[in-house]
Amino acid sequence: MSEFHGSASRSAHPQPNRTAPPATQGKRLRQRLAELRGPDVPAKALDARALAALAANPGCRRRAILDGAGVDKAALASALGAPSGFGQSQFALTRGNAFEARVKADGGAELLRLVHARLDPGAEPPATAAVPDLTAHGPEGRTARTALALREAVAAGGWTLLDHPMLALDVAGSLAFLEPDAVVVHPDGSWTVVEIKSFPMLDGSADPAKVGAAARQAAVYVLALEEVAARLGAELEPEPAEAPARESAPDPRVRHRVLLVCPKDFSNLATASAVDVRKQRAVTARQLARLTRVEEIADALPEGVCFAPDRPAEELTAAVGAVPATYAPECLSACELAFHCRERSRAADAVTRLGRPLRAELGGLTTVEDVLAAARGDSGDPDDPAVAALRRAATLRAEALATASLAVAPCP
Repeated sequence: MSEFHGSASRSAHPQPNRTAPPATQGKRLRQRLAELRGPDVPAKALDARALAALAANPGCRRRAILDGAGVDKAALASALGAPSGFGQSQFALTRGNAFEARVKADGGAELLRLVHARLDPGAEPPATAAVPDLTAHGPEGRTARTALALREAVAAGGWTLLDHPMLALDVAGSLAFLEPDAVVVHPDGSWTVVEIKSFPMLDGSADPAKVGAAARQAAVYVLALEEVAARLGAELEPEPAEAPARESAPDPRVRHRVLLVCPKDFSNLATASAVDVRKQRAVTARQLARLTRVEEIADALPEGVCFAPDRPAEELTAAVGAVPATYAPECLSACELAFHCRERSRAADAVTRLGRPLRAELGGLTTVEDVLAAARGDSGDPDDPAVAALRRAATLRAEALATASLAVAPCP
């Protein structure tokens, strides 16, 4: 991620006549982000999983600037002395790759059968399907080849399976290259994102947390497909008919019911479920748009701040601490810096470490000590609903303890 829109000037007395043109601002920001990343340190590309996690916590300025600068957060966490356990094990990766290969075997016959059965039963059954070659040089070349394959598939009609296409999503003025498991082109010209996961569906249902994470990841792919459709424009006629998508989608060619493919029960057989990601898509689009603040975050950092993992631990700790974080327990499954941020949150006695719902309920009480003081009646406005609820809970607890002590008291 290299370019972000917004004003770079934070002077108290702006001088409009001296404002740099957008190209100059973009170049200056690229240089600034490269300085934050470290000399000769390549930028770490964002994937759909990272973008979904970033969108799920848009208020975290720390993650926004680190992802914006392309910092390797796993290496940074190790250098800080708080290595992350975030990520899949090698066993899980191997199992997932084997299952995906099985689903896509024989030209994707089983995958297309599931798409037809779950999403498009009224269409002609996919007896045969085109599987275009998407190889090209570099991510830009693969992105262009994917767009060409989509255009050709719509013009030809019938079923087409795009295996690991490359999509480009504009994130705050910069392109992030994404690779979904598959995209299927229906006979009516519409497109479906396919997510293949190795966690099982037991009796037709899967772990809600894992399904939610897959839906957020698929929503990022849907947004990227919409940008492809917008670029291709009128070349993609005829327009398909899918009423639910037309009501909420910028481009009705991109279906907003994605196919989630998982192992059935504890076997290697594939089963699938249609997942509506319109809500996740809307939330992701709105929150990714807030990443334009990255330029403001970079401008607010002190000169000389650098997140290169080869710097001394004390220097890195100060650099990371210069950017506010919004830690919550959910970060443990989504961010490589979660352990470091949790330690700092505990040291600061912040209530955010207890979870976002509780933090929202507590209003202006930001530390655990503030909460306990309000419950004891030592501080806080009695008319504040949060304070009143805390004092009521403290009273009930005291009454329950008193009752319990009387119940276990020895007989005279």
